Parts: sequence; C-alpha cells; structure tokens
Amino acid sequence: MTTGVLVAIAVLALLAVLAFVVSYRRKDTAQALGLPEKTSRREQRKAGKAVEAAARQTISPLDPPPAAPAVYIPPDPETLGVTRRQFLNRSIGATFGFSLSVLGIVVVQNLYPSGVGGFGAKINVGSISKIKDGIAAGNGFFYFPAGRMWITEYPAAALPKAETQYAAFYDQVEQGLSAGVVALFQTCPHLGCRVPECATSQWFECPCHGSQYNRVGEQKGGPAPRGMDRFPMTVNAKGELEVNTGTVIPGPVLGTNTTGQEAEGPNCLSDGGGH
Repeated sequence: MTTGVLVAIAVLALLAVLAFVVSYRRKDTAQALGLPEKTSRREQRKAGKAVEAAARQTISPLDPPPAAPAVYIPPDPETLGVTRRQFLNRSIGATFGFSLSVLGIVVVQNLYPSGVGGFGAKINVGSISKIKDGIAAGNGFFYFPAGRMWITEYPAAALPKAETQYAAFYDQVEQGLSAGVVALFQTCPHLGCRVPECATSQWFECPCHGSQYNRVGEQKGGPAPRGMDRFPMTVNAKGELEVNTGTVIPGPVLGTNTTGQEAEGPNCLSDGGGH
C-alpha cells in the first residue's frame, strides 16, 4: 500500500469523525431547545437567540441596588464639651492620686527603717571592750565592713579639745568619744577613694591623691578639703556601740588637731601628701 493511499484513508477517517461530531452536536442542541432532530442549524440559531432573550427578561439581578448614603449629622457642641471636661477631670484626678501614693510611700519609708544591721541603718557594732580588743589586734585600726567604717581609739585626754573643736557635731559623737572610740567613714572626702590605714605612720593615707589623716581622722596633709567624715555614735545600756550609718557627719575643718598625734613612723606614701 502506497503512501498516497494511506494519506487518503486518513483524510476520509478525519472527515467522518468531524461529520459525526457535528451531527451529534446538532442533535444535542435541538434536544435542548425542544426542536426536532432534523431542524437546520439556521433554525436552531434563531430558536437559541429567542430563548436567551426570554431568559434575560425573566432573570432578576443578583445584587441589590446600592443604598443611599447616610446623612451626616454634626456632633452636639455641648456634648463634645462635656466629654472634654470629663477627660480633663479624670486626668487631674489620676495625677493627684498618683502623687498621694508616692507621698505615702515616702512617709512610710521614713517611719520605718529600710534595713536592719546594714549600711544606711543603725548598726550595733558590739561591746566597747570587744571593739577595743579588735583595735589592738589590728595594730591600732579596726575595720567594720558592714558599716563601711574604721573604728579607732579616742584618747580621753583629748575630750576637752574635741568638745570645742567638734562643736558643730559634738552632741552626735559624744557618747562614743567618752567611751574611747570614734567611727570614721571609709571614704576620702577628696574624691571618694577608700582610705586604708598605714601601720608604720599610724595614720590613714589615701593612695589616690595622697591625702593623710591622723588616727582619729583629722586632716594632716594632701588635697582633702576636711578631715574624714564620721557617723553618729551612741552607747546603749549594755555597753554596746551603736553607729547610725544613715547619717554622715562632714569631717572636721582643716587645721583641727585634738590629739596632737604626729606620724609615728615612715609614711606609706612616698610623696608625703602631694598629688
């Protein structure tokens, strides 16, 4: 069988399939429109258009017509003013209440100590006799870390001068001095460095800028503007020293010298009190 014959057979088969499809489609269209199967295509088109027109007349729209826009009604000025007044009144009331709360907290904190036994509160250091034992064990100096303080002995012979030269704060330290001790804040009045003791000179000597103080905290040299600051002291009925670390008393003015103590050996600072 030649190629030309095969092509002819393929073309005839294709035409037969097309004729069948057209015929089947025409039959379906006629049945849908309710027409006889042998109705021509032209008549089917006319009938289809008539059906579409009738459908357009009977089908209602799905979406409802848009509603008319709402009419704008301006707010009542009197009502608006009342709302503003309410806002301001509530704001003022809230601020006033907050202020009263803060004031109440401050009052309560002042009525009751914030801590017991720690720095910033009154500390019971112990009996005077045990404190002096600690001073002796420390070669003239007793450090009490809970109170950030140095405690040293105060000579009884110097009390008359102390009463005069410490007049600004003598009533706050009298009981401790009369018991033979003084409680000194560890911080240098110059720039706040912690001041260590010097075992050889028996003075306090600040390593930051060379300020020097005798054993009871009176300024002996360097840039410090005053002597070492100190704390109020009381002695209770049991003979125990109580130190109020919540109050810092500014140290004695420059030139104060109640004990007359000079350096008892070599200074720990080689510059002798310079910057």
